[in-house]
Amino acid sequence: MKIIVTIATFVAMTLFAQLLSAQETDKSDAVKELTEQKERIINTEKEALKKEVEVINERLINNEITRDEAQKLKEDAAENHALNIENRLAIIDNKIALLERNGLKNVNTEDPKIFIGLNTQEENADVILGLKINTGKERKIKYDIRTRSNLVIAFGLNNAIVDGQSLDDSDYKIAGSRFFEIGWAWKTRVFKNSNFLRFKYGISYTTNGLKPTDNRYFVENGDQTELEEFRVELKKSKFRMDNLVIPIHFEFGPSKVVETEKKIRYYTSNRFRIGIGGYAGVNVSTRQKLKYRENGDRVKDKIKRDYNTSDLIYGLSTYIGFGDMSLYLKYDLQPIFRNATVDQNNVSLGLRFDL
Repeated sequence: MKIIVTIATFVAMTLFAQLLSAQETDKSDAVKELTEQKERIINTEKEALKKEVEVINERLINNEITRDEAQKLKEDAAENHALNIENRLAIIDNKIALLERNGLKNVNTEDPKIFIGLNTQEENADVILGLKINTGKERKIKYDIRTRSNLVIAFGLNNAIVDGQSLDDSDYKIAGSRFFEIGWAWKTRVFKNSNFLRFKYGISYTTNGLKPTDNRYFVENGDQTELEEFRVELKKSKFRMDNLVIPIHFEFGPSKVVETEKKIRYYTSNRFRIGIGGYAGVNVSTRQKLKYRENGDRVKDKIKRDYNTSDLIYGLSTYIGFGDMSLYLKYDLQPIFRNATVDQNNVSLGLRFDL
């Protein structure tokens, strides 16, 4: 059942991500974009010419060249950039002519291609469940993308914080109690001209596991859930909560900016980042697994019931790392069990991968 829920959740989140990112474009929008590209081309070439002239003037001031040589270099630079503008604008004008004559469907002259993976540099490739498909049709390149999405996978150690008790005295095995998370996240740039602050949000399927110490297991006694010693020696005693949560973080960190006349992109790969936020959701199932020998027989019990666990899940989380990998810390603000005489709160520490 866990595998089915995981696969279904992942497929649903991926499809939802593709539906949100899909956009319809028409011919007039494409022509407008190409017209704006022409203006950016002119500004780019003018700026490049200005910098060349500044270098020539500096050489003249330092007596590296004569005034006549400086004038000749400036004229050559001006002619070169004027030709650049003329040639580059001609390419855009030809694209506009193709669009007006044939519409969007026949502008791209690339052969159809299919890519398999999580990323591609192909601007005309559409993404469908991890497949990048270039159909041979022109796809409008959005100049500025404020929101991107990615797969999130996290795993590590899990335990419980109890008032007046340290983790060294925990009722649960340190190495044996673990957590796992898989989800899909969207990341939106907060400010128009800076990517230092990002708003990150998504949906995740999480599991928190606890392995009791001293041959104990969980027992429901009315509205109380308590640890009791098992009647025979246990080979395995594991308690697990499965949750569906919505994580929300503010992410800080530098990024690389790549800008051309056609697009501007902010990349955070191989960059330091830190996220601060929390999560909220629901408990979708609670179960206990016991393995032991009794009367010479191997017995495996899988018990799925309420165990008086909290229905709502909410807490604080943070991560700090470099590139795709981060150190990940989570703390449930709600107690694991309702009506407990002593509150226990899940705490998780592990690795997070934003792929």
